[in-house]
Amino acid sequence: MGTPKALLDFHGETFLARLTRVLGSTCDHVTVVLGHHHEHLRPHVPNRARVAVNPDPDRGQLSSLQTALIELPPQVTGFAFIPVDCPAVAEATVAELERTFAARDPETMFVIPRKGDKRGHPVFATRAIAEELLALQPTDEARAIVHRYVPRTQYVDVTDSGIFADIDTPEAYRRLLEESRA
Repeated sequence: MGTPKALLDFHGETFLARLTRVLGSTCDHVTVVLGHHHEHLRPHVPNRARVAVNPDPDRGQLSSLQTALIELPPQVTGFAFIPVDCPAVAEATVAELERTFAARDPETMFVIPRKGDKRGHPVFATRAIAEELLALQPTDEARAIVHRYVPRTQYVDVTDSGIFADIDTPEAYRRLLEESRA
């Protein structure tokens, strides 16, 4: 793509800055996990975010999530996660997910946005889920735990297509920019 995804522009903000702001509007702590190019990216991390460096990001996406979960402050009872290449979620959607998570039944382990029958990001989870994710091999996928708890997941129906944005190619980035202008 010519530049790290975290530094791509979306409405005048980098993906990194936008997600830190949007999540930070409802979450007390925001941890940004850096991997490849961490020396180059660190100066671009907003001051309000904590930084954790994944020493081996080639192990997969779960290894980055695990790197963040190790940094969870002890008093935190839940967390949200979203990959940096999913920059388009609306701030109002994150606020609605956080309100739902705060008011959830104690048996609910996940709060996940959904549009139609398709799930998206960010995912909100309880502290107990952090322990299960940390127990996985770094090359595993978080979806194994998410699927285990489908009966204990609360879905929040939203109209926000930003929950699906996944920018892995230059074409996907162009499409995101075109759709966001419409």
